[in-house]
Amino acid sequence: MHSKRPKHLNLLKITQPIPAVVSILHRISGALLFFPGIPLLLYSLHLLLQSQQDFEVLQNCLRNLLVKAALLLALWFFLHHLCAGIRHLLLDLHIGVMLPQARASSKLVLAAGFLLTVLAGVLLW
Repeated sequence: MHSKRPKHLNLLKITQPIPAVVSILHRISGALLFFPGIPLLLYSLHLLLQSQQDFEVLQNCLRNLLVKAALLLALWFFLHHLCAGIRHLLLDLHIGVMLPQARASSKLVLAAGFLLTVLAGVLLW
């Protein structure tokens, strides 16, 4: 007797519910903020405080369009991680655990992270 179950699970064809996507993005954004984010932030702070010449090097680097785009992406990582973290704290307090509320809060996290990033990007540049 042959089973109709797939023998090989294709993870690219599985669609995750929106709360799962937000949770996965929360973990990824946290890891990216921690591993490349902290060393780059500390190196930038070092350049900022080291000397006048290093400060000017940092300023010139920050004027580059690709660097600005990377900083905007890092800002989205931070803002998404912040909003999703608040959502997770509320879930730990048993607020918004029902499925419709969890879906709505997930959509709110995605929208808030995007809108805050756009707003901060407009204000900064």
